[in-house]
Amino acid sequence: MTPDQRFARWVKVGITVFGFVFVYFMVADLWMPLTPQAQLMRPVVRVAPQVSGLVVKVAVDNNAHVQAGQVLFRLDPEPFELAVDEAKLALEQAEQDNDELDSRLAAARAALLAAEANAVEQTRQAKRLHALIGRKLVSQQLFDQTETKRKMALADASAARSTVQELVVRRGQAGVNSLRVRQAQNALDQARLQLEYSQVRAVQAGVISNLQLTSGTYINAGTPVAALVADQTDITADFREKALRYVVPGTEATVVFDALPGMLFDARVTHVDAGVREGQLDPTGELAQPVKSDRWVRDAQRQRLHVKLEQPLPQNLPTGAKATVQLYPGGTPADVLGWVQIRLVGLLHYIY
Repeated sequence: MTPDQRFARWVKVGITVFGFVFVYFMVADLWMPLTPQAQLMRPVVRVAPQVSGLVVKVAVDNNAHVQAGQVLFRLDPEPFELAVDEAKLALEQAEQDNDELDSRLAAARAALLAAEANAVEQTRQAKRLHALIGRKLVSQQLFDQTETKRKMALADASAARSTVQELVVRRGQAGVNSLRVRQAQNALDQARLQLEYSQVRAVQAGVISNLQLTSGTYINAGTPVAALVADQTDITADFREKALRYVVPGTEATVVFDALPGMLFDARVTHVDAGVREGQLDPTGELAQPVKSDRWVRDAQRQRLHVKLEQPLPQNLPTGAKATVQLYPGGTPADVLGWVQIRLVGLLHYIY
């Protein structure tokens, strides 16, 4: 074989290999997509007190695992206990004020009955004298005095009625439904809640990280002092839009973590995000600014999907751990090639 023939043969081999690789990547991108742009995410909660106070005890160490509801640190409870006592006294005072109003209301109602009875009697007396004065049997002076007494009795009854109404309004509803008692009870509940907040607890199970707190430190409400990295995991993976054409929730997947080379984990797609940042418009009132690009083929947009492992991790990986995700939307032949792809990636992670 001449050198020209050997060269021509190698050219044919190169073209054939290039064509095979080109077709493979075209098919793989649709029927067995793979991405190294994936990572494990854990919800991170900022630990902050809901009330201000002096730290008297830190109950956990940095990087310690805690359970939901476990006390992380305590604030000085004395100011909050005093507030509870004060609220209890205010509630007791409100109940005593209600008892006093009840007594005054009973007395006012009794006075109203007496005033009304007197007004009725004076009215009757005035009617009798009015009948007699026409026949000149009583003097005009006596009639005028009786009429004055009648009017005074009616005025006294009206004043007594107003006093009763005023006391009824001030008293409000009876028993624990009284406005004063409900206000005092609400203040007591708030004081008790503040006392409970003096013990800062973990809102969910996880690991305490970056704890920067010592006893004797005064902290304000809402000031973060640590991060709580939750135990629950979420794996996010970014794929080109075209690669997700046949992917639906429930599509099988395999995950390889950089921290655990050679170990493969079965997973399933849970959902695909509704959009990305580039698809969000800010209502700034400004005109649109088209993107300028001289490229004939623009960069592909990537969409984020989420996968869930079907078995627990052998160790607690940190949030942000990098991973590679292989999807299987294409059926048996593509699944076999995808199986080979992800295992090659798992082996390569031993090296890089």
